[in-house]
Amino acid sequence: MGNTHNTPELQVSGGERVGFISRSSFNSMLSGCVRMHQVFKMVQKVAATRSTVLILGESGTGKELIARAIHAESGRSGKLIPVNCGAIPEEILESELFGHERGAFTGAISSKQGRFQLAQGGTIFLDEIGEMSPKLQVKLLRVLQERKVDPVGSTRSIDVDVRVIAATHKDLLEASKRGEFREDLYYRLAVVPIEVPSLRHRSGDTLLLANFFLGRMCREMGRAAPHFSEEATQALECYPWPGNVRELENLMERLAVMFDSELVTLQDLPPRVIAYSQQHRSSCNDNNAGNPAGTVLPADGIDLSAALLEYESALIKEALSRTDWNKKAAADLLRINRTTLVEKIKKQGIQRVKGEGPTLE
Repeated sequence: MGNTHNTPELQVSGGERVGFISRSSFNSMLSGCVRMHQVFKMVQKVAATRSTVLILGESGTGKELIARAIHAESGRSGKLIPVNCGAIPEEILESELFGHERGAFTGAISSKQGRFQLAQGGTIFLDEIGEMSPKLQVKLLRVLQERKVDPVGSTRSIDVDVRVIAATHKDLLEASKRGEFREDLYYRLAVVPIEVPSLRHRSGDTLLLANFFLGRMCREMGRAAPHFSEEATQALECYPWPGNVRELENLMERLAVMFDSELVTLQDLPPRVIAYSQQHRSSCNDNNAGNPAGTVLPADGIDLSAALLEYESALIKEALSRTDWNKKAAADLLRINRTTLVEKIKKQGIQRVKGEGPTLE
């Protein structure tokens, strides 16, 4: 389990105040975003159970990192075995998942254990589950129902004790309506759905992660990390990052390898980032200037309910911090009743940061 240095409920480490929200690391994931902190809490709640988890989110958001965090927090004795269902042909995937007996098909010169058997006592992570063929969906459904696998070419079933975590960037319910994914399998997988927000919806995380990735990579190369100019910072925060955290990390690696100056300017960034920044400069600047939490409205929109919840949580944390967690004084600052504040604190799972003083009524 992670050490508690910031928010006890999350068991996170490396606490540092970033704007209104505390920056926290959790199982190698860094974020100052309330939505990500809610994901971290869900990970901890579900980790110790046997419940099947379905991780949803765009490509590059870190779904495998979430799966690894669930396994790490679970205390299960076995390994985490990842399988990319979209990268393995159907005729091979069945054998990879469930194993096969010698002579089961041409080329099967010996018996082979499947990934489910290799994950015995641990966790299997089925990435891109939406790419699995209907035939294999039926067999996976049986495994989830009976906790048994049938190796290809075998007449016997093998009991397995395996935690199943699946992930997809697709809307599986919509896919089931089109007949592309079994609805009963969807409900078996989505016992606990966890949605990982895209980077453009993680308020304040772009620059936080950019500095982290660039600093880490430069340290590995034995040199100091450069700083971003104001224009470069604005461009990074404005850009919608369609490739999400993976795209940002790749860019920072490129800068670490190719860049040897002390300051990264706008012109040092990729043309696509520069072009987007110049095209949306006025809207990005207006949003940054008018929003204390630093939220930028992406070109393709935003989840308003989540954004408002994040902003409300940020203001509550700031009020509590200013008043040494005197709830009556904090409620006065926010111009709401104390009972209303207490309800919001409980509903949003807000915890006192270590060192902020006693919790007062």
